[in-house]
Amino acid sequence: MKKSLLSGISSIVLLLPCTAMAEINISGFATIAGGRVLSGSGVEEFGLPPTFLANYPQVGVYEEEWSFKPDSRMGLQLSADLMDGLKVTGQIVARGADDFNASFEWAYISYQLNDTWTIQAGKKRLPLYYYSDFFDVGFAYLWLRPPADNYTWQIFNYTGINALFNTQLGSWDVSGNIYTGREDDRDNKLLSDFFFGAATREIWKDIIGGVVSFNRDWLDVRLTYMTYVNERFINEDGVDVQQTWNGSTERRGKFAGVSFNIDYNNIVFLSELNQLDLDGSKFDTYMVSLGYRFNSITPYISYADFDSDGEVHNTTSLGFRYDFHSSAAFKLQYDDVKDNGYDGLMVAGDSKSITFGVDLVF
Repeated sequence: MKKSLLSGISSIVLLLPCTAMAEINISGFATIAGGRVLSGSGVEEFGLPPTFLANYPQVGVYEEEWSFKPDSRMGLQLSADLMDGLKVTGQIVARGADDFNASFEWAYISYQLNDTWTIQAGKKRLPLYYYSDFFDVGFAYLWLRPPADNYTWQIFNYTGINALFNTQLGSWDVSGNIYTGREDDRDNKLLSDFFFGAATREIWKDIIGGVVSFNRDWLDVRLTYMTYVNERFINEDGVDVQQTWNGSTERRGKFAGVSFNIDYNNIVFLSELNQLDLDGSKFDTYMVSLGYRFNSITPYISYADFDSDGEVHNTTSLGFRYDFHSSAAFKLQYDDVKDNGYDGLMVAGDSKSITFGVDLVF
């Protein structure tokens, strides 16, 4: 892991002009977490033992033996200010779910047009959900991980161009992001390793989306919408076979969501409600969380739900966060998953699991 991380950092640095060296900033984050399934049903028809799918995009899977891989990760972010509004940013992440093989998550340039608008181009995180941009930075949120039933998507990055804006509307802070691009994942981890059991190429093209957030004192409201075209190829006996839906090789996806968050005195209330429409097939997800701060300790309860034609599951979570350091937090979480899928669309079965870990930023 160390060799891969250092190699990635060197690649960024060598690409920068010597005159910009003094303006390079490096920051990082890490999560060291472990856990296990306490009890579970698994899915007999898939030959799946008791399993907790804690992280859908990266296939972070806990079973009955203790493991410190599914949620553990480390990332480094490098940003170089080239002056006159121009910056370059790269982020390298190594995850236990990928045997700590480091890869570039972000690699983009930014140009600040004025105090309101900034243009960016390159590889970035797809800003679908409230916690998408900092999904890997565990220190930035309450739980040990964002609720899996709500954060289920197989594509989480894209390459393209976007425009960020921020302004004031009366006493409200208003910010947003308008973006377009595509992603061609030739060996999608979630579909290949977990759902289909065969190498799967997942393509999202013609992506167009927007996000707007309104913040005032203790209230934060976020609206999001995105549309895209989906293509998929599944490898069968060494040949990539294009999947069809109702006779078509493409399907149009429309994603809409709203989040409503409150951080008032010691009360923390978090919520998200999302819907994906894939050519008439509806996928509904939501989550609600409630926490209360007692000095440096914040106990919380959370509920997340996924409901579509055949795939139905929910998770109730109990836990606490202990901020024992200004840059570190210890978390303990219990998850109770109910998998009510039918017609062969169960995911991992019912499970009860325990996980704990430390989140760091540096």
